[in-house]
Amino acid sequence: MVENRPWANLIAHLVLIAGVALVVFPVYVAIIASTHSLSGLLQGTLPLLPGDQGIENYKLMWQSGVSNAGAPPAGLMLWNSFVMAMAITVGKLFISLLSAFAIVYFRFRFRMFFFWLIFVTLMLPVEVRIIPTFQVVADLNMLNSFAGLSIPLIASATATFLFRQFFMTIPEEMLEAARVDGAGPLKFFKDILMPLSVTNIAALFVIMFIYGWNQYLWPLIITTDPDYYTIVMGIQRMTSEENPQWHLVMAALVMAALPPVLVILFMQRLFVKGLTETEK
Repeated sequence: MVENRPWANLIAHLVLIAGVALVVFPVYVAIIASTHSLSGLLQGTLPLLPGDQGIENYKLMWQSGVSNAGAPPAGLMLWNSFVMAMAITVGKLFISLLSAFAIVYFRFRFRMFFFWLIFVTLMLPVEVRIIPTFQVVADLNMLNSFAGLSIPLIASATATFLFRQFFMTIPEEMLEAARVDGAGPLKFFKDILMPLSVTNIAALFVIMFIYGWNQYLWPLIITTDPDYYTIVMGIQRMTSEENPQWHLVMAALVMAALPPVLVILFMQRLFVKGLTETEK
């Protein structure tokens, strides 16, 4: 029987509180800083209470941006980031589901060879193949476009591998029963595999959306038109100018963090729902 030690529980709670504080405090500072004026932030002391410039700072950043730093309005950059992240996420899920389905349930020549060929691409991220990828995108006239931002990042060996492993756990009897009922491959995929994969799709959706949202190097290379700047690019441009306007930078940071947080909160409910439905 484990001995009850109050001091051990106290230490565990203190460590937990300290960990939460380390995560939350920088976010709190960013939110507070976004409500002050630039002069208030440059006084040498870090404000810990909200200021009176919050509405003006967010309104200015949302509607006008920081033109002298090359940062367009935050509303436009957030939309560009959202479109790119959604295109990458949906494309990765769609291609990975179909490729895993083909590898597991279709018998064709060199099936495993193609699977391992897909898996090997894990060693070739976009940063490694960025020069030839840029050349291909440029030759296809996809610079300064949403297609150029998203298509080179759509393929996902990780998602294909995870869906393949999950499909291999589904009993063969389900496939045989679907065949007896006259269901074709696509009907089996849509009516049986997709509902069973809800939890996997929800988890991968969150990971891939954040991956697409945080993209910096690839958008920086292929976009020269401010109409296609993403929010991460805008923040980088704002911080790299000679005299950064930190109150607007913090406002942009807070706005940039909201969509991923909302996606996590929304997909968490779907993830739990998928777990309960699978158990039924």
